[in-house]
Amino acid sequence: MSKRTKIMTSNLFKWACTGLKYFLWTLLGFAIAHVIFQIFGVSTVSILLFSVFLPWIARIAIFIFCLFVVAIVHESCS
Repeated sequence: MSKRTKIMTSNLFKWACTGLKYFLWTLLGFAIAHVIFQIFGVSTVSILLFSVFLPWIARIAIFIFCLFVVAIVHESCS
């Protein structure tokens, strides 16, 4: 019988992984919305939507990347 080993990770790394998961789901939702807007010919709504949310998406992506860096440094030091 094999014993399962539990990998110990910090809560910070778990939060970063959860944040990345929901961020990628949000990007998938924006991609689906963009395709639907293009199919129905309302590309002006798509342009408006992405011009408003693109700076926020970039900021959130940078924040999640920094969260991963901090979590990895914290894991390697402890």
